[in-house]
This record gives sequence, structure tokens and C-alpha cells, in this order.
Amino acid sequence: MHTLWIDITDIPAQGREFSFTDPEIWAVPAKEYGMDVVPGDDIEAKVHLNPQDKTCIVNGRISGTVTIPCDRCLQSASFSFDQQFNTFEELTPEMEDGHEPLIREHKGKLELDVGTILWEQFVLALPAKPLCSDECKGLCPQCGAELNKQECSCKAQGGDPRMAALRNLKIPSKGN
Repeated sequence: MHTLWIDITDIPAQGREFSFTDPEIWAVPAKEYGMDVVPGDDIEAKVHLNPQDKTCIVNGRISGTVTIPCDRCLQSASFSFDQQFNTFEELTPEMEDGHEPLIREHKGKLELDVGTILWEQFVLALPAKPLCSDECKGLCPQCGAELNKQECSCKAQGGDPRMAALRNLKIPSKGN
């Protein structure tokens, strides 16, 4: 995970805004998690941090483009996103599962892991089912041909053979 600790001890009461454009913030974790996502160079995150005692209110916006394989045909497709986010983080002891909290005390100062927050928001901004187009025909389940580019010669399946006995079943309507 790409961590990016920011000292929040001396941020004034009205808060402070930060801007992040380094593509490594999103590319490194994507590679680490084996995600087939290519972040565009135009991704930008603006974050307003408002620390209060041992907590921090985080308001931000992340926008840009990514290239992801289509869920149907596996061809690369470009997607734009623009998402606002708000979160509240507080100083907590290290979790039992070994994960470090997002706010920690380090050398007498409070630090916030903005890198983890940005990664989470990036993942949430990705499309749940990326499609190159709504009309994408996908791949043939028998031969793997990309049906957007060519028709295949595979015979259409008649459905699940275990259901063959039910294919000719006629259910009377309520009025009969």
C-alpha cells in the first residue's frame, strides 16, 4: 500500500488544502493488488484536512481517467470519474489484525495517512462493471471470439440439458 503520512499537528483551525497529482499514489497499489487498472496522468485529488484534537475531518474530490478492461470483451476502455468524499478519522491504537490506523502519533506529532485514504477513494470511484459500450456483445463462451468484431460459427446452445424436460411445459393462465 502506498502510504503518505502528513503531519497534521500544526494545521490551523480552519484547516488546510492539499493537492495530489503523483500517478504513483494510484499506480503502485494497483500493481501491488494485481488490478488491471492503468491510472491516467490526469488524476488529481484535492483534500481539505481539518484536524481537531486527536481526530481529523477529511473532505476531498478525486477526478481523472483510468483504463480498465471491459467486463464483456476484455478490450481496454477509458473511463472518467469525478467523485467527492468526506471521512472522519481518529487516533486509535494499532488494530489487532496488524493494520496501522490512519492517524498515529509519531515523534510527538499527529500524522494522517492520506495515501491510504486516496487509494480507498480511487477504488470507490472505479466503475463496478466497466463496459466499453452499452452495446458490447462480449466474447463467445465456446470459442472466445470477440463478438463485436466478428460473428462466430459456434452453434447456439439449447440451454441446460438438465432442464430439457421443462422446455415444452405449458402453464395455464389464471383465467383458464
